[in-house]
Amino acid sequence: MPSTIRSHRLLYPSSIKNSTAVIDPTLQTSRSNITAAKPNELPSHAQNSSPLSSESFTVVRILLSLKQGNPSDIIEVLYRCRDSLRMGVKFIDLIMSNCPNHRHSTLSLSAMIHMVSRSKRASDAQALILRMVRKSGASRVEIVDSLVSSYAKCGSNSGVFDLLVWTYVQARRLREASEVFRMLKSKGFCVSINACNSLLGGLVKVGWVDLVWEVYGDIARSGTCMNTYTLNIMINALCKDGKIENGKLFLLELEEKGVFPDAVTYNTLTNAYFHEGRLEEAFEVVNSMLNNGLKLGIFTYNVILKGLCRKGRYGKAKEILGEMWQIGLNPDTTSYNTLLVECNRKDNIKDAEQLFNEMSRQKVYCDLVSFSSVIGVVARSGHVDRALKYFKDMKATGLVPDSIVYTILINGFCKKGVMSEALKMRDEMLEQGCIKDAITYNTILNGLCKENMLPEADQLLSEMVERGLQLDFYTYTTLIHGYRKHRNLKAF
Repeated sequence: MPSTIRSHRLLYPSSIKNSTAVIDPTLQTSRSNITAAKPNELPSHAQNSSPLSSESFTVVRILLSLKQGNPSDIIEVLYRCRDSLRMGVKFIDLIMSNCPNHRHSTLSLSAMIHMVSRSKRASDAQALILRMVRKSGASRVEIVDSLVSSYAKCGSNSGVFDLLVWTYVQARRLREASEVFRMLKSKGFCVSINACNSLLGGLVKVGWVDLVWEVYGDIARSGTCMNTYTLNIMINALCKDGKIENGKLFLLELEEKGVFPDAVTYNTLTNAYFHEGRLEEAFEVVNSMLNNGLKLGIFTYNVILKGLCRKGRYGKAKEILGEMWQIGLNPDTTSYNTLLVECNRKDNIKDAEQLFNEMSRQKVYCDLVSFSSVIGVVARSGHVDRALKYFKDMKATGLVPDSIVYTILINGFCKKGVMSEALKMRDEMLEQGCIKDAITYNTILNGLCKENMLPEADQLLSEMVERGLQLDFYTYTTLIHGYRKHRNLKAF
């Protein structure tokens, strides 16, 4: 192995495009001759050419060795490129382009990861880490040890270990990520708070609260400076675990460390209190937010609206919606949908249409939830024609009705006894690719039985069986009542 690498030209000439390329113009021998020759038995014209250096032979041998599937010590080459980063990265690119399917060792992958990471190519480094993580037989201990052992020799930085933790988290291998984090800590390597937050957030998302606190304890003991993102993740963990009161103590604990809450912190706590129906405590948090100089944004107001509607305080929610317009904070689609859904649930057709028309007037976007809410309350109130108008308006905006909207209208026509329109809506539903569920079938079945269309009801029942739908209590009772009403129970 040469002691030095003299030039970029010799190590990575631009002329190399495939395995038959040569390092120097004087090395114009056939691939078969080079392949067959031993390192000390190359053709004489290749051995005697003055422009050709020993580094060129090293690269040729490595490429041919990799192409043939033989092991080759590229690690030492990368170590020698410690102080020549550009040369090392070019060498890696050469190997990866010529031998993309070569099965590298964990150590060779680690050396490449360090070099690529140093050159600020984080995505490429992460792709190599993922390749190493998925490598058959590579344990977490082996991966960490190989990255640590090659760390100094490649002149690397701790950002590599952040990428390692991030890769495990993004691959949803959270338990392994936690183990890797602890192994690195035991070897004296600190992971940045951003990588730690990624791990904590991933653990909270899957609900592994106990492990979240174990990892948090390790972070706190390591002396890593936490930030507001850490605070928000842990507050979310406490709220998910039903320990909202502990959140206040945790806030004080982190404030002593110089970490202070932001709007996200307060919104998380407010939402948790509203979710439990504790309105008084929720508004206390909102007041604390204002006292700390934070403004209430659209997200905070939407949390309040949702909490009030969930508790049955629709009137108060409507007042706050008006207050938003007065202070110059424009309600969005979520704001209006929260109230529309509540109007739908309470069969409040007057307010539903008023709110929906206000959305259009204020140029607030009406989405599928907006339309389905107003269509639902209007259709159930017996105004199927008006519901159908909203339905046509929805399609005109480019929105595609789902099975819920179709079922609402079918039910409206069935209640009116207009089965021909109900069946037309059923046909359109199928044409649009919407799958009928048991609710849709039962709705149509009920309408057919009420109109004494028993043969059609029997046919629909057979269709349900053919489609493998579960016939429930409602299905059978609907048919029984239909046959009893028309005195044809024996036929059933």
